[in-house]
Amino acid sequence: MASKAAEDRRRHILTQVRTSGHVEVTDVADNLEVAAETIRRDLKVLEEHGLVRRTHGGAYPVEGAGFETTLAYRAEIGVAEKRRIAAAAVAQLGDAESIFLDEGFTPRLVADALVDIARPITVITGSLPAATVLAASANVTVILLGGRVRGKTLGVVDHWASSMLGELSIDLAILGANGISRERGLTVPDVGVGAVKQTAMRVSRRRLFVGAHFKFGVTSFFRFAEISDFETLITDTSLSASSAARYTALGPQVLRV
Repeated sequence: MASKAAEDRRRHILTQVRTSGHVEVTDVADNLEVAAETIRRDLKVLEEHGLVRRTHGGAYPVEGAGFETTLAYRAEIGVAEKRRIAAAAVAQLGDAESIFLDEGFTPRLVADALVDIARPITVITGSLPAATVLAASANVTVILLGGRVRGKTLGVVDHWASSMLGELSIDLAILGANGISRERGLTVPDVGVGAVKQTAMRVSRRRLFVGAHFKFGVTSFFRFAEISDFETLITDTSLSASSAARYTALGPQVLRV
């Protein structure tokens, strides 16, 4: 059983990583006046409990049923990489005329990239920010799903949204997730969010995943899809080529941009 000092230290680390979005082992060790190896052991324990994802020299928070980051927080982390991911997603549209665009910050950046599209398309979304951006486009018809609006993401969810979406037939779905792993597929912290994504998967002919490298290898609370359900996974180059190959082996192509 962990000592009280260890428990207090791990609570401090978890609070810091959830507040700042990332911690460095050396910084935490200096701040708490303990050895770096002690912090590494603490992070290992937190990772085993599904609370953080360790990286070289530090850790990111894992989003689960008890914790989820806000849209404002996501707008401050890896924006350049997320813009490249969004641009790559738009390059994969093909002949799609109807597109489901997920909630979240990276899909919102996809909306930015779609505003100046040169041909008519219809975008179905539960994202209030994405709908607002796309409403200004001359070539985009926006269909906004109805339902409960989540304060953290400004996304519309629950059975109203799922029911409306379920009546449609869509060419392409562009979806995000809080976690994606080979063992558990694509996951999110909120069941209502997951239900909308499941419906989007069911009614769409093609499916793309968009998400930063730190989503990979992470498992959240509610599974809404398998890796093999997707045509393409689009992420940044911080996902190693060897990791990408392991996901490719399950079916989709992996684009690192």
